[in-house]
Amino acid sequence: MNQLDLLRTITEKSSMNQIQEYIKSVLDMRGFSDESVQETMLLLLEETGELAKAVRKSATNMSVDVDKMQNYDTVESEVADVFIVLMAVCNKMNINLLSALQEKEKKNCGRNWSFER
Repeated sequence: MNQLDLLRTITEKSSMNQIQEYIKSVLDMRGFSDESVQETMLLLLEETGELAKAVRKSATNMSVDVDKMQNYDTVESEVADVFIVLMAVCNKMNINLLSALQEKEKKNCGRNWSFER
């Protein structure tokens, strides 16, 4: 199965586990499976920086280097990159993101959330 066929296997109804498995498969196909967790974490930080830059670009009241505007992708594209690389970190560390999310939210449900402004 090629990458495009694999992409067609996930839809808006796909579970997080199915998406995590898709990302594992496609990153294997692209040759990223041998990267260390440390290398993948550095990539995650880089992608997070690119997301920050894209958010800044989309905020009309913030200045950006106009000579580099073509280098900044959309917020949606950068969010997707961050998600893909986060999933790669999870896969490399054998973390099921859905289970981790559920466990963390159980703890968060017991917290008192108050904000002073």
